[in-house]
Order: sequence, then C-alpha cells, then structure tokens
Amino acid sequence: MTSYLSLTKAMLIGLSRDKSTLFFTLLFPLFFLIIFGALFSGGQSSPSKVVQIGDVPVLDQVLAADPDAFDEVLELSSTDDEAAAVKMVEDGDVAAAVKQNGDQVQIFYSAADQTTAGIVTGVLSGIVNETNLQELQVAAPEVTITQVTASQVEDESLGAIQYLMPGLLGWAISMSGVFGAAMTLVTWRQKKTLRRIRLSPVSVGAVVGARVGNTLLLALIQLVVFVGVASLPFFGLKLTDYWWMAVPTVMIGALAFLSIGLLVGAVSKTSEGASGLANLIILPLAFSSGSFYPLEAAPQWLQAISYVSPLRYLNEAMLDVMVRGEGPASVLPEWGILIAFGLVFGFIATRLFRWDDI
Repeated sequence: MTSYLSLTKAMLIGLSRDKSTLFFTLLFPLFFLIIFGALFSGGQSSPSKVVQIGDVPVLDQVLAADPDAFDEVLELSSTDDEAAAVKMVEDGDVAAAVKQNGDQVQIFYSAADQTTAGIVTGVLSGIVNETNLQELQVAAPEVTITQVTASQVEDESLGAIQYLMPGLLGWAISMSGVFGAAMTLVTWRQKKTLRRIRLSPVSVGAVVGARVGNTLLLALIQLVVFVGVASLPFFGLKLTDYWWMAVPTVMIGALAFLSIGLLVGAVSKTSEGASGLANLIILPLAFSSGSFYPLEAAPQWLQAISYVSPLRYLNEAMLDVMVRGEGPASVLPEWGILIAFGLVFGFIATRLFRWDDI
C-alpha cells in the first residue's frame, strides 16, 4: 500500500507539473464545449430517417405519383405504435416521426440535432404546402387546407448543450486515458524509471494500480468540470434523474481507453512516436463516434465504422442516462462492450510490455 500511494502521489505531481498534458486532457476539450455550446448548429449529409405513424395521406399521395420522390432527403419507415415512434425519435434512431389526423399533420422531432429537425420539418411542410396548392387549383375555395404542427419530443427548454456535453466529455476522457498512459510509460522507459522500479521492492501491481487510480481520478475531475461548466445559466445543462449513472460509466470508459494507452506506450519507442500514434487513434475515433455532432448527421459508411469504436459506446451510455432519461439498465450493453475492449487491449498490452528499450 505504501508503494502504491507513493507512486500515485508521484504520478499526480508529475501530471500537475506537465502543463501540456493538463491543457490537452482538460482545458482543450473544455474549450470545445464552450465554443460548440455557444455556436453549435449541426449538419446533415445523408437522407434523414422519418417514421410514419399509421397512414399519412399527404405523403402517400406523393409516393403514389412518384415512389422515388423522397429518396434524396428522407428515408421513410412506418409503424402503428405512436409511443414507439416517439421513443425512436427520443433515442436518436430516427430524425422525426409524422402522423396525420384529418387535416392535421403532426411532426415529432428531437433537439439532438436542430439542423436536421429544421430540414425534416421544412421538407414535410413543403410537401403539405405543395399538396394544398394543388388542391386549391382544383377545388378552391371548398377544399380543406391541411395544417402542419411540429412538436419537440423533449422538454422545450432543452438545448444543444444536452447532447454536446456527453460527446465532448467522452472525447476528453479518451484523450486523457490514451495520452496519459502512453506518455507515462514511454517517458519512464526512456528515463530508466521503469528499470529502477523493477529492481526495487515495488510490485508490478502497485505500478499498475497507481496508473489506474490516476486515470480514474482524472476522469472524475473531468466529469465534475464539464458538468459544472455546462450547468452554468449561459449553457443551461439539465440532468435527468439517472445522471449519477454517468459516474461508473465514465470510470469504465476511462479504463477502456487506459488499456489502449498502455498498448500505445508498449509499442512506441519515443514520446513523439507515442503522441503521434495516440493522435492517429483518438482523432478518427472522435469524428466517427458522435463526439462533435450527432451520428445521425454522418454518412452511412461512417455510422457503420462507428460500431467498432469504443468511444461510440461511451458517448451513447452517457447520453442515455444524462439526456434521454433512460434507467440504469440501459447502459449495461455499453458497459459490457467497453469492458470487452479494455480486456482485449489490456491483454495485448501486457504481451507487448517492455521494462526498457533493450
């Protein structure tokens, strides 16, 4: 225990003195949270998924005339269960849901991507307006005009910060886990610190435990800082009832990325090489995992790639419990995947680990 505490203290002191590491693992992601929180406007590059609730005559009429009319902008599906359709919108599985009762067309959208919601609402409103115009030309003034209303599925007070914060926090945790472990391992190997530790009474378990403890502590600090900043009145973050499940989620995610960092440190011979390899891993993961924008706005090929990224599952788990109001059980699949990533990469790292460069 004495060895463990001494190593933990040494690592914490080293981290506090390394201004570059502090900047890139804490302040740099925080800048993104502040900038995106104030300016985020989203994006769209592929057809938006829309689910029809029952019969929607205004859409069916257009499709009857031209089955390919919406291929470039909308990907339609259908269900008779309104509650299930709204849940799909809340979970981000579809961009919107639409139903029609007589002359009333109701659109359900999510605040997760306000740009996509605006595009879908605009397209559907345009379809209704075009139908109204055609009907007026044929039967004015007796024709009944179809009305369109749009409803956000979440609380109207929710803003983009609800969805930005978990993604950017996940990115920050992935950076601290990978860079922290990789740079520590390489630097200690270059300075022969690992060799001295090996020859000392300190056990390997104490070394690993100290590194794990530092990673978990930093992840919790990141969680507190990000939630604290995002909760300021300017940003207006609102946490759901099960937000506290983000604490074990963050810890499990940090361990998964720690294992990747250990692997990077094991195969890298210099700090420059470790930094380059870590960047080569983290940046693609961030862009393919919804850290900077909702995955629904990404091309289909990028969405497919995201399924092999551990960062996707960390982001999704935090969104479920911090934004979508899902219960504790909702994050269990993501936890399992993150733990599996950690075990696999951790095992590979132990097989490639070297005490020194010789």
